[in-house]
Amino acid sequence: MILEAVLLLGLIGITLAIIFGTDLMVAVVIYCAFSFLTMFLYIVMGAPDVAFTEAVIGVISTVIFIILLRSIDRKIK
Repeated sequence: MILEAVLLLGLIGITLAIIFGTDLMVAVVIYCAFSFLTMFLYIVMGAPDVAFTEAVIGVISTVIFIILLRSIDRKIK
């Protein structure tokens, strides 16, 4: 119960960091941490299948975001 509350507070903090951040690449890295904490929360709650799905989707979406940001950065320069 306490671990779940700590994880939820961490998720709220990470969400605020993503919302109020100014750098897109930092926001993507923080999003990866958000996905990791969400995965850990699912494991604590007893849903390893959902945690595995969250891990896979989190990694794939983070890689896609980084590739897109790098390609946009190259086009701007």
